Parts: sequence; C-alpha cells; structure tokens
Amino acid sequence: MAEQNKERLIIVAGPTAAGKSAAAVELALRIGGEIISADSMQVYRGMDIGSAKIREDEMRGVPHYLLDVLEPEEEFNVTVFQELARKAMDQIRSNGHIPIITGGTGFYSRSVLYDTACTENDTDKDYRHELETLGHEKGAAYLHEMLRERDPESAEAIHENNMKRVIRALEYLHDTGEPISEHNARERKKQSPYDFRYFVMTMDRAHLYERIDRRVDLMMEEGLLQEVISLRDKGLARDAVSMQGLGYKQLLKYLDGEMTLPEAVAAIKQETRHFAKRQLTWFRREPDVIWVDAEKEKLTDVYDAWHFT
Repeated sequence: MAEQNKERLIIVAGPTAAGKSAAAVELALRIGGEIISADSMQVYRGMDIGSAKIREDEMRGVPHYLLDVLEPEEEFNVTVFQELARKAMDQIRSNGHIPIITGGTGFYSRSVLYDTACTENDTDKDYRHELETLGHEKGAAYLHEMLRERDPESAEAIHENNMKRVIRALEYLHDTGEPISEHNARERKKQSPYDFRYFVMTMDRAHLYERIDRRVDLMMEEGLLQEVISLRDKGLARDAVSMQGLGYKQLLKYLDGEMTLPEAVAAIKQETRHFAKRQLTWFRREPDVIWVDAEKEKLTDVYDAWHFT
C-alpha cells in the first residue's frame, strides 16, 4: 500500500460501539494525528447523546473536525462530507500532522479515500419529487421494494428506513439506466490517491451486541429522551434528515404515541444491532482493510506492524 509522493491518510472504521473513537485518539497521540469524524449524525449541533459524540475530555487534546458544524435542520450528505473533509485534511497537513478519518459511515470514508465520484444529481427533479411523494404516501418499505425489484444488490446494502439513499439509488437507475450497485462496484476498483492505512475495529458479534445494548441504556440514563424532546420543541420534524438517526426516530414515535417507551428502547437496540451487522458487511467488501480485534489487540500495536515507511 505504501507509495512514494502520496499524502498519508489513516482510516479508523468499524461498527458502532466497537471503540473506534478512543482507539483513534490513542493513535493520534502516538503518531501526531488529527481526527476527522466520518459520522452522519455527529456533524449536527445539539445531537450529542444519540450520536455518541465524543466528549471534550475524551479527545485528550487531539483536534477533531466535522463535529458540531451544522444545524439539525441542514442537510448532510456525501457531497458535503467530501468538501468539508478535504478542507480539514488540508488544515491538518498544514499543521504538520496526519489526517485520521474516524467513523462508522464507510460510504463517507470511501468517498475521500478513493476520491469517489458522487451520485448526487439533479437531472430529473420531477422523478425525484415523484419518489419522495410515494415515500410519504406509501412509506419507506414501498420504495425499498421498488429498489429490490430493480437493483436487489443495492436493496440488500441499503436499509429501507434510509429513504434518502433508496431514492438516490432509484434516481440513479432512472437517469443512467444502470444500477447504482454497478457504479459502486466500479468505484471500488479505483486506486487511492493516498498512501493509506485502513483499519477496521471488530470484535465477537455477541460481545458487540452486548456493548450496543449497554450503550443504549446509558444514553437513556444520560438524557436521550430529553435531547429528542428539545430538538422537537425547536421545530425539527420527523422527516428531517437529522431525525432519521437511530434513537431519534424511535423516540419520536414514542412521543407521538405510536409505541411505549420500553418498546422504543427495545427498537433502538434492535435496529442498532442490525445497523452494526450491515456496517460489518460493508467493511468486508472493502479492499486493503487491516482488521483489528478490539478484544485482543490495540490499534496502536497493529499500526506499529503496518506503519508508514
């Protein structure tokens, strides 16, 4: 992976609750790095508990980027992430340090690592509006079934509740005549413009699920419900991109009387476990990944075996 005359870049990825944040901080302290968050929720101000946003004391003095940079009513997508991440990388390098992209949104990390072309487009706004209307009238499951019929591989990779990505996949197929899964497969074959190390934290599945359940219980103890109420009181609607995050959408259903609080908490745990499973599936498809068993080894030790020359 090492190549001369390429800028260095480190990715620390993995499923939720695998210990990425703490491991990335430890590595940054060891090698002189600064951290860029690749998380679709931590970018929002006021969404701290549900996104498991790293606290200032946990940063241990390591600069972090792309935290608290948008208001919850603003839209965040891969295009915005690429722009902000590249600016952060320039700043980190000007500081004489190594960028470390950290988070569980593999799609975001890959977009920078391989300079992936985004599939956001506005070529047929009428079709996009049609899909959005269908989603609101017939539900996310209806759109997801449309995608499953036309691009089953993408449907398998995209959760039905992620209506934005489902619509984007349907729109891409409509505009190009090509499944977005084929586009993504081509992108996966691209060579990175960086001299990089791509670490993925993992652990025994049962232990990971236990950690997820404990984390959700702790979030509730720390005031996740109050955080959701505060966001709703500020005017955040259920269909806002930011409110589609795990924890937020389930508690909004509770607040709207669609389920009891114990049912909402159980749903958060279940959907988070499913999300972690999909994250692991994503990372297994990635080339050049260095797996780190978080139960048996430290990221810094694994890095020592794969350090830059």
